[in-house]
Amino acid sequence: MKRTGLLLSCLLMLNCLSGCAFVNVPLVSPSQPLEEQVLEGDGPRKILLLDISGTVSEQEKSSSVLGQRTPSMVSQVREALQKAEHDRDISGLILRINSPGGGVTASDIIHHDISQFRKRKNIPVQACIMAVGASGGYYIAAAADEITGHPTSITGSIGVLLMKFNLAGLMGKIGVEEQSVKSGDKKDILSPFRRATPEEERLAKEIIDQLHGRFLDVIMERPGNRLTRDQLKMLADGRIYTAGQARQAGLIDRVGYLDDVIAVMRRKVGDGRARVVSYFRPGNPKGSIYAGADARSEMPVAELLGGMNALSGGSFMYIWRP
Repeated sequence: MKRTGLLLSCLLMLNCLSGCAFVNVPLVSPSQPLEEQVLEGDGPRKILLLDISGTVSEQEKSSSVLGQRTPSMVSQVREALQKAEHDRDISGLILRINSPGGGVTASDIIHHDISQFRKRKNIPVQACIMAVGASGGYYIAAAADEITGHPTSITGSIGVLLMKFNLAGLMGKIGVEEQSVKSGDKKDILSPFRRATPEEERLAKEIIDQLHGRFLDVIMERPGNRLTRDQLKMLADGRIYTAGQARQAGLIDRVGYLDDVIAVMRRKVGDGRARVVSYFRPGNPKGSIYAGADARSEMPVAELLGGMNALSGGSFMYIWRP
């Protein structure tokens, strides 16, 4: 009798639940539109200060235990430029760069977007390298009319890096053997489960040389470039430079502070009191021209080392990895 009563109670509960309406309330709020904040100045014209900080990537990043995703750097830059393009008061753009570089494609997309923005809006663009503006960071800076390096900044590292791990020895020690069925002998080129063959290394080097050549093309086309290609080749062996060395070599245009870059830009836009503005997400306003990007946008050390890409076969990087 008790069993029958319990069964009837369960059936009644299920019947009630089947008639209930469930409301799916997301635990994570959707990304809010960018808002503008005035950092300095009170003039009629605006200068957008765009932050390029951290590893350059087109991958979104997890930012909380709830699984909220932070837009990639590529996405953030595109969104900011789109907002600025529709603001008639934006008269200049300053790139505040603090990055060792990152993915080849991500660096190229951001450089392209800034270059196209500069042409469409027909406004001056200045780049200011802070602590680091190396490899892909310098690649992005090359989209500006002029590049200024902070007196203690590091730049250069012009080149391409392909990193992969060889896990064959480790897998053998734990008794795991990888087996693949492939359509061609190079289908698993750069596999982390075996040593690359000389032929595979040659093929990878050909790709690296092409991507390196594109890096040189971008520098040669930068508005402030005064180097010949032969001169640039001598500088582009992957080494890093201080701001002073880079200025002497012709890789940057001047050594100075962010305040100096703002002063130069105000002269160029013809407004000595031009407002310096930045964009931010609600709840994350900036305090000054030196306020960094949202800490959540920084990549973990694993991604600086190539992350899972290095384990799955590697990826081509414009990055300085000391």
